Amino acid sequence: QYTSQPEYWEKVREFVGSSESALNLVFPEVYLGKEDGRIENICASMKEYLKNGTVTKAVTNGFILVEREVGHGTRTGLIGVIDLEEYDYDPGSKKLIRATEGTVLSRIPPRVRIRENAVLECPHVMLLIDDPKRQLIEPLAAEKDNMRKLYDFDLMLGGGNVKGYAIEGERAESLTTLIAQMQAESDNFFLAAGDGNHSLATAKTCWEKIKASLSEEEKAAHPARFSMVEVINLHDDSLNFEPIHRVVEDFDRETILKHFNKYIEDNGLAGREGDEIIFVDNSENKVGFALDGLNGRLPVDVLQRFLDELTKNDPEKLDYIHGEDHVKDLVKKKKATGILLKSIDKSSLFPGIAAGGVLPRKTFSIGEADEKRF
Repeated sequence: QYTSQPEYWEKVREFVGSSESALNLVFPEVYLGKEDGRIENICASMKEYLKNGTVTKAVTNGFILVEREVGHGTRTGLIGVIDLEEYDYDPGSKKLIRATEGTVLSRIPPRVRIRENAVLECPHVMLLIDDPKRQLIEPLAAEKDNMRKLYDFDLMLGGGNVKGYAIEGERAESLTTLIAQMQAESDNFFLAAGDGNHSLATAKTCWEKIKASLSEEEKAAHPARFSMVEVINLHDDSLNFEPIHRVVEDFDRETILKHFNKYIEDNGLAGREGDEIIFVDNSENKVGFALDGLNGRLPVDVLQRFLDELTKNDPEKLDYIHGEDHVKDLVKKKKATGILLKSIDKSSLFPGIAAGGVLPRKTFSIGEADEKRF
């Protein structure tokens, strides 16, 4: 996180000083390619923290309920481990746990070098569960006062407040039973990686390498087979899905509309007047479409494939913009066409992934930029 803001990490280092900190257990992406002994120091810190008791086991055979104060309220999550045998990042995967967006394979090897010798896991992986009935996490939050509180403190540099509660004993057993029941009813698609998919893909890569030399008995319980994640309900009120709009430079609106109409016709789709995809230019006029024949795919999936084809020789002409007003300002200043998208309906996310394999890049943003980093 904060991948293009080295000054943020400099502030964190200054704040932490020589104190024991999770900072010493993670590798900020901003430093990828500038390793200079950082990986060795992380591995050494992990071993030292285990040895001196800085890091201890807080919950055995259980889970942790996490409450984070974020800008839009309180986000509640469930920390546990997943079986990497049930996860696959390949598009079209039929595993229980899948990626939401395409995985950039070149981003995995540097992360493998960090993980392969680590004795602790300190990931930032948010998995989404499609639970509109709020059966899994919300009832736990209602019982939190009856749970053992593990921590309650403010995070540094605008990170908000975080609280953790132990889910153990009979409550953990009941939760495990409920998870198995919900998984059985999930039509073989239970969890989707909302954030941290490349961390999960790295864990999977490391496990595939390790398991090649293990017996079947060793494979069943080896710690590398499992990865720690935070599960969040897709329908959590604090989880806002913001659309990411597009701007295409050096194409006027009429030219793009001509190409788009041909594209949807060639792909067996039908366009009609609507507001799923709206094309704007420096005039006040808008041209909006709704698409028929998607078979569960999202409109943005069709749009992105079209734009990739349109700009394949000049991909830098395609930009991704947060905020409708920003799009309108840009198309007034230069020759460009703006394309406005609606926020996707949360209930369409899992069917959209199942229908299209994975979602196209920049399909949506989960909440405000700072919120999703914690």
